[in-house]
Amino acid sequence: MIQITDKPISPELVVNQAATPGSGCVVTYVGLIRDNSRGKPVLSVEYEDTDGKAGDRLREIAGEIKQRWPVNNVAIYHRVGKLKVGDINLVVAIAAAHREEGLAAVQFAIDRFKEKLPTAKRETYQDGSVWTGE
Repeated sequence: MIQITDKPISPELVVNQAATPGSGCVVTYVGLIRDNSRGKPVLSVEYEDTDGKAGDRLREIAGEIKQRWPVNNVAIYHRVGKLKVGDINLVVAIAAAHREEGLAAVQFAIDRFKEKLPTAKRETYQDGSVWTGE
């Protein structure tokens, strides 16, 4: 279950979608927009799926997870658009029989997300300056 959305993400919904009857756990990561970055107070962060392939990149990450660990299900939701401090930008939920593989798989998912940021990112700071990353 992969979703790119411009709507607020409910972590509970993502957990429920990931859970399976054979799962002993659903390990979850909830990413938030923090109030500072690069030493500056943050006003907003904007994510944009510029090439329409963010979902494909997240599916690749999910596929890598399924190849490396015996997980039951992978759900990754990423919010696009202009987000303010405290908003949820990413939810990763991985259902597994045991916590060890679930925890390792979530860590891998977050690291790969940061490595292959599927969307363009623009941080706007309270002083009016902007940082753009792809």
